[in-house]
Amino acid sequence: MTSGDATLAPGVSDRAEKSRSLGADAWRELRTNPLFLISCVIILIIVVMMAFPGLFTSVDPNIGDLSKARQSPGGDAWFGYDTQGRDIFARVIYGARASMLVGIGATVVQVVVGVLLGVLGGFFGRWVDVIVSRIGDIFFGLPFMLGAIVVLTTLNPPQSSPGQVAIILQVVLSIAVLSWPISMRLMRSATLTAKQQDYVKAARSLGASTPRIIFRHLLPNSIAPVMVYATIALGANIGAEATLSYLGVGLRPPVVSWGVMVSDAATYFETSPHMLLIPAGFVTFTVLGFVMLGDAVRDAMDPKSR
Repeated sequence: MTSGDATLAPGVSDRAEKSRSLGADAWRELRTNPLFLISCVIILIIVVMMAFPGLFTSVDPNIGDLSKARQSPGGDAWFGYDTQGRDIFARVIYGARASMLVGIGATVVQVVVGVLLGVLGGFFGRWVDVIVSRIGDIFFGLPFMLGAIVVLTTLNPPQSSPGQVAIILQVVLSIAVLSWPISMRLMRSATLTAKQQDYVKAARSLGASTPRIIFRHLLPNSIAPVMVYATIALGANIGAEATLSYLGVGLRPPVVSWGVMVSDAATYFETSPHMLLIPAGFVTFTVLGFVMLGDAVRDAMDPKSR
C-alpha cells in the first residue's frame, strides 16, 4: 500500500464506521423497544394469514349452512357463524387478504406519487414547485371520506357488478388519489433541506446530471420521513377500507374482507354482537400494529426524540 493510500484509508474507514454506527444505533433502539416487538408480532401474524390462509383453516369462507345462521362461538366454530351460516373464523382469515391488499396497494401508490412530485417540486423550485404545491393543496382540501364516497359511487354505482379485482383496484385508487399530498409535502420539505447540503453541491460542481443527483443523492437521504409516514398510513388505509365497505361503497360481496363482514353484521349487533366485534377487532389490532411500528421507527431514526 502506498503512503497516499495509507492516508486515505483512515478517512474512508471513519466514514464507513460512522454510517454503520447510525444504522446500528437505530437497530439497537428498535430491538429493545417493546412497541416495535409487539407490532412486529401482530403484523407477522396478519401477513401469514394473508399469504397462507390454508394454514389456519380448511373451511371455505363462502359456503354456509342456514341452519347454523348467527350461532354463537363454540367448539365447531371458534368465532361462530354469520347470517348465512358461514364460518366467521374462516372468513376472518381469508378476509385479511383483501383488506391488506387494499392497504398495501393504496400506500404504495400514494407514496410513489407523493415522493416523485415532492422531490421534483423541492429540487426544481420556482414554477414547478408552485404547480405541484397548488395541485396538492386542492386534493388536500377535499374531505377524504366524502371524496372517496363520491369517487367510488361514480366509478362503481350500487347496481353494477364489477369483478373482485376491479373492485379492489377502485378502492385502492380512490384512497391513494386523496392521500398522496401528505407524502408529497413530507418529501418536498426533506428535499428542500437536502439540496442545500454539501454533497449535493459537490455533485453539481462535478457535473452530475439532474437524474443522478435526484436518484443517487436526494432520494436516499430524504425519503426516511416518508417511509415512517407510509408505515402509519398503511394501517390507516386498512381502516379506510373497512369504513368505506361498511358504508356500502367500498369492497362488496363476493369479496371477503373485514370491512364487508362489519357491514353485513351491523344490523344484527344487538342479537349477535360477535358477528361485528370479531372482524372489527382484527381491523383495530392491525391498524394498531402499524401505528406502533411507525412510532417505533420514527423514534429510532430521530435521536432528538429519545
